Amino acid sequence: MINALAKFSIGQVVQHRVHPFRGVIFDVDPVFSNTEEWWNAIPEDSRPRKNQPFYHLFAENETSYYVAYVSEQNLLADDTGEPVDHPEVEEMFSALEDGQYAIEATYRH
Repeated sequence: MINALAKFSIGQVVQHRVHPFRGVIFDVDPVFSNTEEWWNAIPEDSRPRKNQPFYHLFAENETSYYVAYVSEQNLLADDTGEPVDHPEVEEMFSALEDGQYAIEATYRH
């Protein structure tokens, strides 16, 4: 079950508040659920709080596609209306409408 307090939803297009990338949310952790090694690799002065939702994104920047794990405090809704070109987006989602992708029927429970 997705945290009812999550600000963003699966299929929503978002952008990072600081770094130049955007992506589509494909999963949500109610609180931090990655490794301590990952956590400690973030400079201490910019580490996000652990007790907030963290989002898994099919992310893209100007040069590459990747999967990102981002805290809610570091995300903003993307209002460009532009699609995300990450190759895995079309496998999990269908049409983009109003900044939100619909989940493909094969991924619904």
